[in-house]
Amino acid sequence: MYNLNDLRFFVQAVDCGGFAAAGRLSGAPKSTVAKRVAELERQLGARLLQRSSRSFRLTDLGRDVYEHARAAVIEAEAAEQAVKRRLAEPSGLVRLTASVPVARFHLAPRLAGIMQRHPKIELRLNVSDRFVDLVHEGFDIAVRSHAGPLADSGLVQRRMGVEAVILAAAPDYLARAGSPRTPAELERFETIGTGSDAPWTLTHESGAQAVVSPPARLSVDEAGMLLAATRAGLGIACLPETVADAALASGELVRLLPGWRAGTITTTVLTPHRRGVLPSVRAVVEALLEV
Repeated sequence: MYNLNDLRFFVQAVDCGGFAAAGRLSGAPKSTVAKRVAELERQLGARLLQRSSRSFRLTDLGRDVYEHARAAVIEAEAAEQAVKRRLAEPSGLVRLTASVPVARFHLAPRLAGIMQRHPKIELRLNVSDRFVDLVHEGFDIAVRSHAGPLADSGLVQRRMGVEAVILAAAPDYLARAGSPRTPAELERFETIGTGSDAPWTLTHESGAQAVVSPPARLSVDEAGMLLAATRAGLGIACLPETVADAALASGELVRLLPGWRAGTITTTVLTPHRRGVLPSVRAVVEALLEV
């Protein structure tokens, strides 16, 4: 394989009519231009230029090589410009993956804004509750919500937000059963569990804690279904604020025991090191991290 820089020096020498002029154009010494062209001739095993103190012209073979070399240089410069444009302006395909609740409650409200702000970015969102390996499956970004810290996977982690897990119930249920006034009273009410037998650990804004084990007639381990069951009046549930906000605002749910929370949920944006430098990926990540 020939050195592309040697081809470039050769084309510049021909276009400029000499090594000195080519050196001034490229910023390289005249001797470097002459040496690289001589190396190209050595690799080809043929003389490309007839040069003397009075003349500088292509040989017949040199003319053929010049045409091909010039085309190669033009294509190489076009490829370089394509890379520069890609790095300068966010564009191209960005592949995201997220669980169903994260996609519904965190990504869906943001997608339109991202697409409008970056019209040259194409988003492909994979919604799945299975574990997705970003590197091996070719994803650029994963957005995950979690109660505890994520394992150290070598991925770049950036916190998107932290929200409280609150207690809420439908007005119809509260009309039938009443409202708890303290955490201890929760054990007299029907609740909707999340598939775990662990008791509820509630923390007050003052720092006080309470551990209760209310009965759960129904357990649901998916946030959307948990919200639907709570709105249907099946009991009191622990819901992340993002999941409950719209229903609270519309009056479909009522927040219980203000000042108490049943833990927190952190949402994190993850990217592989090798893809995180692309402007398109960076632009999407920054948009997701905006408050």
